[in-house]
Amino acid sequence: MSDKVSLASLAAMKDRGEKIVGMVVWDTHMAAIVDRIGVEIASVGDTVGHNLWGQANPLEITLDQMMPVCQAVRRGVRRALVSADFPFGPLQAGPQQAVDAAIRMVKEAGVDMIKLDGAAESPEGVEALVKAGIPVWAQFGITPQTALSYGMEYKSMNTSEAVVPDEMIDRLIEEAKMLESAGASLLDFTNSGPVVGPAVVAAVKIPVIGGFGGGPWLDGRVRMAHAAIGYSAAAVDSDAENYANVGKIAFEALTSCADDIRAGKQIKGATKKR
Repeated sequence: MSDKVSLASLAAMKDRGEKIVGMVVWDTHMAAIVDRIGVEIASVGDTVGHNLWGQANPLEITLDQMMPVCQAVRRGVRRALVSADFPFGPLQAGPQQAVDAAIRMVKEAGVDMIKLDGAAESPEGVEALVKAGIPVWAQFGITPQTALSYGMEYKSMNTSEAVVPDEMIDRLIEEAKMLESAGASLLDFTNSGPVVGPAVVAAVKIPVIGGFGGGPWLDGRVRMAHAAIGYSAAAVDSDAENYANVGKIAFEALTSCADDIRAGKQIKGATKKR
C-alpha cells in the first residue's frame, strides 16, 4: 500500500479484476485521511462550490477558485493519484484554452491528471491534453436527454430491470472506444447501469470507473467523501443511510461546547488530560 499509485498500476488492477477506489475530497485533512486508507484516486471535484461553499449554481465555480482547493488536496496526498475537475469554461472554449488551464493546474497545484466532464462531446480536447503530456480521466455517459431520446426513463437506468436498446449500448461502446483512442487513461461512466456498464468495461482496455449511477459492474467507484460520511448541515436532520453522520455528531458536540461556555465551565481541549 506504500507504493505510489500510477496509471500503469490502475491498468494492472483492471486486468486482475481488482476494484479501483476514488474519493472526491476538497481539503488537506480529508485528503490525508483517504490517502491513508489506501484509495487509488483523490479527486478534486468542481462541485466544491455548490456542495461545500453554498454556491447556488454548480457552474459558478471558476478556475481561480479551483486552484487553492487542488493545492490543499495535493498537500494531504502522498500515495494516491490526484485528479482535478475542470470548472465549466476551459474545455468549452476550445482545445488550446483547455491545455492552458490544465498546464496551470499541473504546474501550480501539482495535480496528476485532469478529469474532463462531457469528454465525448470534445474528443479534440482529450487529444490536446494528452499531446501536451497531461493524463486525462474522460467522463461520458447517460443523461436525462439521451435516455429520453431512446424512449427510456432516466431513473430506471440503474436497475437490472431496465430494457436498454441495442442502439444505446452500441453508441456508448463507440464513445468509450473513441475516448480510449483519443488517449484517455481512465473513463468516468455516468449512470452506467448493470446492462451497459459491463459491455463498456469489456470493450476497452482502460479502467472504467463510475460515480453517479455506477455499480459493482464497473472497474471501480468514486464517491464524494463528504457525502459518504454525512458531512453537511442537511445531514443533521437526515435519516439517509451513510457510513456516518458527521453533521449530526458535529451538531451535538458543538451544542455541548456552547452549553459549557454558557455554564461557565472550562471547555474540553483547553487543558490536557493527565
